[in-house]
Amino acid sequence: MDKFGKSQPVKRTEDMRFLTGEGQYVDDIAPQGSLHGFFFRSPVAHGVITELDISDAAELEGVHLVLTCADLEAAGMDISMAGAVVDNRNGTKGAKPQRPMLAKDKVRYVGEPVALIVADSLAQARDAAEMIMFDVDDLPAKVDMARGGAAVHGEAPDNCAFDWGMGDEAATQAAFDAAAKTVALQVDDNRIIVNSIEPRGCYAEWDSGRVHVSINGQGVWVHKGFLQKAFGLEEEQVRVTNPDTGGGFGMKGMTYPEYFSVAQAARVLGRPVRWMSERTEAMLTDNGGRDLTSLAEFAFDANNKITAYRVSTRCNLGAYNSQFGQPIQTLLFSRVLMGVYDVQTTWLQVEGYYTNTVQVDAYRGAGRPEAIYVLERLMDRAARELGIDPWELRRINFIKPDQFPYTSATGETYDVGEFNRLLTRMAAEADRAGFEARRAADANRGLLRGQGLCYYIESILGDPSEGAKVVFEEDGTVKIFVGTQSNGQGHETVYAQFLSDQTGIPAELITVVQGDSDLIKQGGGTGGSRSVTTQNTATLATVAKMTEAFTAFLAEEMGVPASAVEFDDERFRADGSNLTPTMLEVAEMAREKGREDLLEHHERATLPGRSYPNGAHVAEVVIDPETGVVTTDRYTVVDDFGNLINPMLAEGQVHGGVAQGIGQAVQERVVYDEDGQLLTASFMDYALPRAADLPNISFTSEPVPSTANLMGMKGCGEAGTVGALAAISNAVQDALWDQGVRQADMPFTPHRVWEMLKGASIAAE
Repeated sequence: MDKFGKSQPVKRTEDMRFLTGEGQYVDDIAPQGSLHGFFFRSPVAHGVITELDISDAAELEGVHLVLTCADLEAAGMDISMAGAVVDNRNGTKGAKPQRPMLAKDKVRYVGEPVALIVADSLAQARDAAEMIMFDVDDLPAKVDMARGGAAVHGEAPDNCAFDWGMGDEAATQAAFDAAAKTVALQVDDNRIIVNSIEPRGCYAEWDSGRVHVSINGQGVWVHKGFLQKAFGLEEEQVRVTNPDTGGGFGMKGMTYPEYFSVAQAARVLGRPVRWMSERTEAMLTDNGGRDLTSLAEFAFDANNKITAYRVSTRCNLGAYNSQFGQPIQTLLFSRVLMGVYDVQTTWLQVEGYYTNTVQVDAYRGAGRPEAIYVLERLMDRAARELGIDPWELRRINFIKPDQFPYTSATGETYDVGEFNRLLTRMAAEADRAGFEARRAADANRGLLRGQGLCYYIESILGDPSEGAKVVFEEDGTVKIFVGTQSNGQGHETVYAQFLSDQTGIPAELITVVQGDSDLIKQGGGTGGSRSVTTQNTATLATVAKMTEAFTAFLAEEMGVPASAVEFDDERFRADGSNLTPTMLEVAEMAREKGREDLLEHHERATLPGRSYPNGAHVAEVVIDPETGVVTTDRYTVVDDFGNLINPMLAEGQVHGGVAQGIGQAVQERVVYDEDGQLLTASFMDYALPRAADLPNISFTSEPVPSTANLMGMKGCGEAGTVGALAAISNAVQDALWDQGVRQADMPFTPHRVWEMLKGASIAAE
């Protein structure tokens, strides 16, 4: 790897062990002799618990423990899982009802954990679950996002958890009153199930009053803090580790009830306890994503310039506040509310509702895909109603390059951007000039072709600070300890590559250490497209500190002033000396001199500002009007990620994000019936995209280096999903428009599209 220059497309080094079955996932590494946990879960969506008899289950052969909420409370645990809340428009706080780790008094969604059975084998634990006597007085289930209905929580009148607003409502209304033209569109954003390739799981073990919980998550420190609080422990009494993790996508970034119950069971029994979710169990209980509906409106002047933007949103929180649930569709939505357009008069109002469904929280993009989807759907609708080309309408309203740094209407400071340049590049890459010929050719075959554009921007999120520690080992290798956590993005490759670039240490000699709260005392974990930007900024700071220390040491060895020693990313040099040692050679010299202090270097760094990845997505779809089948035929991406550290990994992230966006747009949709039963709880009923459902994705980098970090880079992990939803949806709407379809909502399954066409045909008669 060290023979290449900087920012080269280096292949992922971790893939060899993953592809050969040598990954170390949580279910692979549970301690030998661990007992098996299985959760008895509520079979109904809403009701008062009238009976919970575990006596028969507890007596079954092989069963060691059946744990209920009463047991957790009797042990002195803090059973309430806190979720963040937002401020209401009237200045009060959003609702914060208790979310118990195991159901207490009531159940509020199908799949809510009621009891944990621990046995010698998983089969025995399952059998015991069948023997639990459980009964409830059923209550009506609430599954819609509207005021009223059966109360999910007494703390939330009419089931409204919060009523939040941002912007200037009066000024926005005045702009609408004075507008030359207004455009409005109702936009629905369907709920999805994350379905990471590896479901959630954990194991727990105690030793001398100290707990170790291993979780396949997106960082260890959030879990560590919650475990301390739940068990009343000191910081040094809790260790959390993340082994290899097969996908997270935001869903594994927060804590869940199972981890606490498994840890308590291990404490009671004095033996390790393991739990691994099954697929349907995951579909029932993993935090979902999206699930909101918005009314979006533009006000225009006579020159097609947007003068005001107004959005009114209702979002589904599920049965409880998840860890980040309330801020997702409020604060994070607002980060990119106005996208790449120069509009200062805005108003965003959001109401959140509790329902008898599983919780909704972060899913790839966390608020930004939702905001861009609404905005870019409305941009296309506005272009149609104004009679203007949708690409030109965007150009008219773009923030211009000379306006940067630009403070958005919601307070974000975009550092740089050349949106028109990227859009011009996109026109060439997507062969926009050839689209009409392709449309005509399809029409001759009885097919409908549509083209959809989305111009997105996103804001990287999470803790802006991160640390890195570099340790020189006796065997000549180097370890770098990082505060983020790979869920499949290729961190082991990119972090080793970057450290190698900055130090000349061969990347194959560098080991990346992550996911252990004993080894890494502080870290921000992975989420919000923060990882490579924050982690490599910390690496830069650590390398600078290390170089300074090695320079002072070499100056003594060479007999020259420190100012005479230079480092060129590969070797140290000084005029008048024949010594040109590498970093590794200096470390060995220091070891021989007994300078152990020079063999470990640590530094923290804080980003001076966020970066704002942006770009254009263009999708072309072909629809068979006889069947309603939508095929994504062409997909083109032109992204500004600033300077790319590893272009291959960046492109892979875009491909994965686009696949998830296409999946939601065309196939995926969570369905609950009126009783709160999940009807899409298996892959027989929930349609994930397959390879045959996806086109080749063209990716082009058109970088405008960020000024918000020393590397000039911008996060890329969520960008594909942020742009894909509107690109696909606008393409489908384009294909259906001339057939009379005026409201095309995701997901565009064959039946739904066929019904749209049939409905438009009937309306035209």
